[in-house]
Amino acid sequence: MNEQPPKLAISETFLTALVALPRQIQGKVTEFMNKLRNNPTSPGINYEKLNACQDRKIYSVRIDDTYRGIVVRQQATGVYLLLWVDHHDKAYAWARNKKCEVNPLTGAIQVYDVVAAPQIVPSAQDNMLFSKISDKDLLELGLPKELIPFARGIHDAQEFFSHKNSFPADAFESLSWLAEGFPLSEVKALVQQEQKTETVSSNLAEALNRPETLKSFVVVEGEEELRRIMAEPLEKWRVFLHPTQRKIVNKNYSGAARVLGGAGTGKTVVAMHRAKQLAGGLKDKERILFTTFTANLASDIKDNLRKICTMDELRRIDVINLDAWVAQFLREHGYSAEIIYDDKTQKIWEDVVAANDLGDEFPASFYEDEYNRIVVAQEAFSLEKYIKATRTGRGTRLDRKKRMQIWKVFETYQNMMKERQVRDINTAMYECRMLLLKSNSETRYKHVIVDEGQDLSVNGFRLLRAIAGEEHENDIFIVGDAHQRIYKNKASLSKCGINVRGRSSILRINYRTTEEIRKAAFALLNGISFDDLDDDFDTGDRCQSLTHGDPPQVHSFSNANEEFDSVLKEIKGLVDGGVSAKNICVVARTHKLLDDYISQFTAKGIRCYEIKGNKADDRGLDGIRVATMHRVKGLEFQYVFVVAANKRIIPLASAIDHSDAISEQETITAEKCLLYVALTRAQKGAFVSGYGQMSEFLKK
Repeated sequence: MNEQPPKLAISETFLTALVALPRQIQGKVTEFMNKLRNNPTSPGINYEKLNACQDRKIYSVRIDDTYRGIVVRQQATGVYLLLWVDHHDKAYAWARNKKCEVNPLTGAIQVYDVVAAPQIVPSAQDNMLFSKISDKDLLELGLPKELIPFARGIHDAQEFFSHKNSFPADAFESLSWLAEGFPLSEVKALVQQEQKTETVSSNLAEALNRPETLKSFVVVEGEEELRRIMAEPLEKWRVFLHPTQRKIVNKNYSGAARVLGGAGTGKTVVAMHRAKQLAGGLKDKERILFTTFTANLASDIKDNLRKICTMDELRRIDVINLDAWVAQFLREHGYSAEIIYDDKTQKIWEDVVAANDLGDEFPASFYEDEYNRIVVAQEAFSLEKYIKATRTGRGTRLDRKKRMQIWKVFETYQNMMKERQVRDINTAMYECRMLLLKSNSETRYKHVIVDEGQDLSVNGFRLLRAIAGEEHENDIFIVGDAHQRIYKNKASLSKCGINVRGRSSILRINYRTTEEIRKAAFALLNGISFDDLDDDFDTGDRCQSLTHGDPPQVHSFSNANEEFDSVLKEIKGLVDGGVSAKNICVVARTHKLLDDYISQFTAKGIRCYEIKGNKADDRGLDGIRVATMHRVKGLEFQYVFVVAANKRIIPLASAIDHSDAISEQETITAEKCLLYVALTRAQKGAFVSGYGQMSEFLKK
């Protein structure tokens, strides 16, 4: 048989091993990989059979006098798989019991240990972890046949998770759902295993085309591809996609599509790869709008898109937060009014209320909320329309007479905005949409991608519908999670003219946090109902992490100095233990608190890098990261410290709207979501501390 053109693929485990090596050795590994890619049959590769190895396809290759790589070579198909790299003794030990095979049912390439089955006393057989799962079901879940006896000898979930590296990655994922107590029928549905009527070939080249394989292997197409992979091998999201993610990224939708998923499930990763995929198919002057609610998230996304896109793809993607796009569009059309926020809008509402001499019946915040949630959301821009508008979800009842009085306030507000040449963002979005609809011209964007969709308002989504134009293939792609809604905005997609029925997906695997952190963070939201960004509910409970560790540590101190000393000691311990300072983030609720902690850390010789709005986290700069709870959204770190988790700080007293019971509950929920977001930035460990009276959110 003639040897096929060589095909080189790198496994996820290889990159894991690579980043643990000294930087000088990493350079030698890259040189070796180039040599292997250019001529895998060169005598200089130095293939050596491993005497005690279980798999005759597995060889060692020489990196230098001390380090060895472990590769799979299938000469008949021209496939070379890089599996591991290490000090020669450790590399041989890693490879000794390994096998690399194509699973005959799933068609995926699997790397696993050949492990002897433990002796089980007959009386204990029915009490093992997988005793109620048949061999047939285990095989259908991707478990290699020769590992079934080993799996049957596992007593409990803790023992199973300790053997993670012995199982193929895809089989471990499937079995972990069972270990966490999910019913077999649900696990089978999640795995979405294709039943095969014929035996799958052992051809590695064919198997490398399967999505199940591409979850753990990446095929190197050329020198540029290799350079991109090696640029930052720790950032595996750039290279490896889970089959469910890949399916969403590559799917052709007949209209708008929505993707839900809890914190850490890779929604933004999917959105970015989707942008890259769509950009590759654009023609002439066609473009993509990639937008989100906050400027800092847009900055982070733009920075990350550079890591996966070609220059041509990047040129076709406009990454900008929606408010900034609105301001830019209005300027282009001759609008001179300034878009105002927060304190400035609050000042106008206070002036409006004072001008109408309304007494103290309602605070200014009530009128602002009523205007945004009822008038703007329902486009009730006349007294007649406002009187007929529904007020479901508003805690204060208003009769016709009261609405007429309130409308006078709204008229004053509209007039005052015009006089002062300002617009609140909702009014600006409405005017922007009217301009788009009036022009009746073709939209400038073929596709619109929305990250953190739960944060956009009704007006925001209506505007995006206008920007995207009439419904067409792949027009709008939205990812979001109502559990992370930390702003007041809330919208139903269908009511905004965006139909996602039949085009919705849910991501269920948390790639960021340990299961213990995920559960603890999610427990903060117990008893709260969350929407699916449309007219249904999202329970968010069908999600799990595949990694395990300690639950978040919660510590209470008598004063601020004690708390700081404890946090400082913990951080020093992590750094002394080999954790890079830039992989540690200290999170506080307010900028004022953050400034205090920065001063204290600096005084103790700890370098701090504050992550600010409108600027991506520069990972090239050293120092622990510090950020507010709002700014840390969309980021991740190995260890997160949530500090000053005190009463009246979390939740922040000034952030709670006491206008009515519903508004109060909504703002409390937003504060809980904020703590949930902060905790779920942690990959390995989360610490929560406070002093004096602790936050009521942390009381059991």
